[in-house]
Amino acid sequence: MTPDRVAFVTGGGSGIGQGAAEKLALQGVAVALAGRTRDELDAAVDQITRAGGRALAVTADVSDEDSVVAAYQGTIDEFGRLDIVVANAGVNGRWAGIDDLTADDFRSTIDINLTGTFLTIKHAVPHLRTDGGSVTVVASVNGTRIFSNSGASAYSSSKAGQVALAKMLAVELGPDRIRVNVVCPGAIETEIGDNTEADNEDVTIDVEFPEGHIPLTGTKSGSAAQVGELIAFLASDAASHVSGSEVWIDGAQSLLQG
Repeated sequence: MTPDRVAFVTGGGSGIGQGAAEKLALQGVAVALAGRTRDELDAAVDQITRAGGRALAVTADVSDEDSVVAAYQGTIDEFGRLDIVVANAGVNGRWAGIDDLTADDFRSTIDINLTGTFLTIKHAVPHLRTDGGSVTVVASVNGTRIFSNSGASAYSSSKAGQVALAKMLAVELGPDRIRVNVVCPGAIETEIGDNTEADNEDVTIDVEFPEGHIPLTGTKSGSAAQVGELIAFLASDAASHVSGSEVWIDGAQSLLQG
């Protein structure tokens, strides 16, 4: 049976991707979870199905175009349609000063975070054009509001690029009734730190932050579930006139640390 709505979520096996998939599934959306780690995807799918949702694991590397195309085909074969895309897959990559950051370091981060987002959206569009739909890009406070994390040049560049890409496509795809928005999380409890190579300890600028890094919560980070709630809202009919927008979800942290 073809579901009423289908979502494709990259990086869906953990963190924000998993949080978004779970929230969408609670709204009755069938979700395809795409990622590189099959065990994580299978565990996330199992959790959704045990809660009464409908989910599919599709192995994909967003920086590999053939892999992305195959993942979408698997989603269409299983569910018959596509309505929602969450371009969430990404890495922190290497954080280092420009003297130490290599061209390969830079390219690797851009390939996954920015080119991967481009490929995720590009190959969704032919399917979304059928009935319109929603794309949400997961960027960051880094590169959009925060520029004081020295050594994050590659990461911040990729995130700034995601925002520009999303805004360009919001205009281009508007006539096809495809909405494109961006969420910019701050400190969120996820596993992305596990794929960070930090060599930026010697690249420091003296900055005095006010006491309590997150005005709304003090020192308590946000959760993947909270970001998932925002993504689910942007994908819903309640946000039917929202496109080309950035939404920061950071407890006002970035307003202190820009």
